[in-house]
Formats: sequence, C-alpha cells, structure tokens
Amino acid sequence: MFQSKNKMVLAMPENQWQSALYESKHSFVWRYGADCLELLLPQQGEYILDVGCGTGQLTQEIAARGVIAIGIDKAPTMIEQARKNYPNLRFEVADATRFHFKEPFDAVFSNATLHWINEPERVIASIWQTLKPGGRFVAEFGGKGNIRAITTAIGKALETNAISASFTNPWYFPSIGEYATLLEKQGFSVTHATLFDRLTPLEDGEKGMQNWIEMFADSLLPEMSSNKRISAMQDIENQLRPELYRDGTWFADYKRIRVVATKA
Repeated sequence: MFQSKNKMVLAMPENQWQSALYESKHSFVWRYGADCLELLLPQQGEYILDVGCGTGQLTQEIAARGVIAIGIDKAPTMIEQARKNYPNLRFEVADATRFHFKEPFDAVFSNATLHWINEPERVIASIWQTLKPGGRFVAEFGGKGNIRAITTAIGKALETNAISASFTNPWYFPSIGEYATLLEKQGFSVTHATLFDRLTPLEDGEKGMQNWIEMFADSLLPEMSSNKRISAMQDIENQLRPELYRDGTWFADYKRIRVVATKA
C-alpha cells in the first residue's frame, strides 16, 4: 500500500528531468501557474526570483511585465532548455534549499515546485534570506490530498501484479495550517492561503495518464520487464478510468495550495 513518509525519493535519476517530455506533453504545469501571477502582481522595475522555473515560461511571463526576473532550478536539463527558450533572461542551476544571491529580491515566486522538496523549513529559510524587508513570497504547489486517486491506484496495481508491496511518498503535500505555521515560524506574515480542487486535463488523449506517470511518478514503478510494466499501467488506468477519464481525455486529481506571505 501507499506509505506517506517524509523521505526524499526522487522521481527520476537525480536532477535529470526530461525537458522535452515536459514541454511537449505537460504544458498545463505553467499554463495554470500563469493565473497565480495575479497574486504576485509584478511591478515594473522590481527584482523577482522564480524558484523551480522549469523551462522558463513563467519567468518570461514575469519579465514581460517590466521586471528583472531570474529563474533557478535544480535540474540542469531544465535550465539548459530555459536558456535556449529565452536567451535574454538569466537562469541558474540552484538548489531551493540553499540558494543565495548578493542582491535581495522584491519578491519570490514558485509554481508546481515546492511539493517536490521534503525539507520545507530550509526552502522557507532560503526564501526569507533572499527577500528585502517587506518583500513578498507567492507560491502554488500540491496540497493535502493531491493526486490521492492516482497514488492509490499505483499502489494497488503494484500489489495486484506482485511487483512491490509498498512505496514511499516522494512528495510534500501539506495542509494550509501546516504550511502557514512554518512560514510564521520563520517570521513571515501570511496574507493569503487557500487549498482548492483542480481537476486538471492531461494532454495527448488516451496516452495522457501514462505520460503523466512517466514524467512525474516513474520512481514509484520499480525495475520490471516491459510486459509487467504494460500490465501495471493497464491496471492503473482501469482503476482510474471511471473517475479520471472522460470524452477522450485523462485528468489528474490535483489539490493545490496557493499562499502569499510578506517578510515582516
């Protein structure tokens, strides 16, 4: 069965995100994140950091509002692609738990990244240190109950196919109370926090769920023969189809946290 433990388990070989698959089949990640920019409210001339920038689309959106925007990501493959996509912007390989810049930022933004890091206190401390007094932190990421149906189906499929009896949760999906408490402990003033359902359509029709698992949850499927992998994937899809498939499109059962906090 699915075990929720705060242990660091990477979704793929360390820092080797598949940037081509990310861009071609998972554009929803940054497209939905663009809506969160309305909470950020970038002002012309501000200095803003995008933590977990991926291939740079939202960093570019921020910069387009007259902002000096810098993107960081732990995955060299993502940063390499971001630099190709937007050669006029600055992108750096950096770890969200221990990054540092000489000049402080007016704001720090993060989309669909913080649920990958099981050391939230260290991330929050790094963000605090890089902000100016009065600076703001705006983020969206997976919250409590995120992808519950998908992870449950994966666990059952592994059991059914006698592949593995358990797996460890590689993500950090906090409640609002838990995350707001961590921010306040650091010294932030939390001005906005919400947890909401967002059933998210996946791209590529019938292949949508398989693509999602290969991109974001491949570490949950251990080494196995191609036949066993096909069988496990079919089992997962069969379990999820009544709830997460309609009119030729797969959906992910997302629950997202949005938070705005100010450095007092």
